Amino acid sequence: MSAVFAFAAYGGPENQQLIEREAPQPRPDEVAIRVRAAGVNPADAKRREGDFGTKGTLPVAMGLEVAGVVTAVGEDVDDVAVGDEVLGPPARGQGSFAEHTVLKASKVVRKPAEVSFEVAATLPVAGTTAYDMIHQVPAGPGGSLVVLGAGGGVGLLALQVARADGLTTIGVASPAKRELVEGTGAVFVSSGPGVADRVREHVPEGIGRLVDLVGGDPLRELAPVIVDPSGIVSAADPDTATELGGAGRASSDEALARVSEMVAEGLVSPHIGASYPLAQAAEAMAEVESGHAAGKVVIIPSPID
Repeated sequence: MSAVFAFAAYGGPENQQLIEREAPQPRPDEVAIRVRAAGVNPADAKRREGDFGTKGTLPVAMGLEVAGVVTAVGEDVDDVAVGDEVLGPPARGQGSFAEHTVLKASKVVRKPAEVSFEVAATLPVAGTTAYDMIHQVPAGPGGSLVVLGAGGGVGLLALQVARADGLTTIGVASPAKRELVEGTGAVFVSSGPGVADRVREHVPEGIGRLVDLVGGDPLRELAPVIVDPSGIVSAADPDTATELGGAGRASSDEALARVSEMVAEGLVSPHIGASYPLAQAAEAMAEVESGHAAGKVVIIPSPID
């Protein structure tokens, strides 16, 4: 048997718990792994609350990004072998808050030796989101970009990816996260009413692009600072972004491999604010759901060598 953190009904955190299941086995085009680390995301709570439409058979295993060691491979898998260290999203219905899980072989990326399992586990969701949003709207070196919601895991990664691309960066976040934002090389601007004026103090001519991780009224207030509304990209509120002339985040196939390379090369360094054992997955979820997590939160099912 193998432990997995799951929810037994759609709704709040009272529906989630650690349960036992048979260790999942890979089907064709899948690989089974021993989980070494799993990233926690706001999307995990939204999925539990039923915000993603079609609802699966209960209980539903939780967790959307993972890194681990391959323990078995399915039929037709030729480019991944037992013992390989990999990262990626778990296969549908499998979850990553677990001792063992299964990934689609076509979605797997080999973990660079220079990258720890903990860091690797932050990349399949947070890392790819940051990479995609930065590259969704082309901009040459010397351009400017502001990240709204810059103090969380995706925001801090987005600032670093943008800096690696030669962009001037501004991070909007709560005062408590100033040091984290400035640590990426970005200019810090405090969130809250008047944020547009505070951004203009640093870039009077306006900003080229806006990466939004908050949505709603904060996005509306900051949008006029963007020179061309088509430069607005939102992962939090695509409807409002579209209404303002921008768009929601579009996924790309190369994002995971590329952002993994950037981490291995030292161009990007994910900030892990807290880690929890699998037995405390509920606490990990609570920290992320609070909205005050500084950087990424990860779950570690077993000691990392």
